[in-house]
Amino acid sequence: MILFCDTSALIKLYVAEAYSEEVMDLYRKANLVVVSRVTYAEAMAGLSRRSRESPVDRMKIEALKEALRKDWPGFGIVELTQSVAELAASYADLFALRGFDSIQLASAKALQMKATDPVHFACFDQRLVQASAVLGMQTSTT
Repeated sequence: MILFCDTSALIKLYVAEAYSEEVMDLYRKANLVVVSRVTYAEAMAGLSRRSRESPVDRMKIEALKEALRKDWPGFGIVELTQSVAELAASYADLFALRGFDSIQLASAKALQMKATDPVHFACFDQRLVQASAVLGMQTSTT
């Protein structure tokens, strides 16, 4: 199984929060973990925001960011190509998604269309879960 993580799912591998154990279980079962290229910027921005909002946790969050930097080369990457961007634009319209959410969905779908192994789309946004189900994708649910 290939595990595609959107940003919310990837963060759960680093930060203990709701559904972290479920994502970790999927991670352990996966032959490969894949993310969209945009996930790096989105994850780092989210962690930086947490650091600003909770200065007492700054050192811990910096360690999490360093762990993500170290692990990043081990993830498969779906690049934001023109065809993925066009697919994302159509999904944004069709499913009323925000920009990055539509990119995540399009990236997961592009991977699914090329993969020979089953792809599991780990995401924790209800619109993404519903949209991915319409597209015939296996997903995590909240």
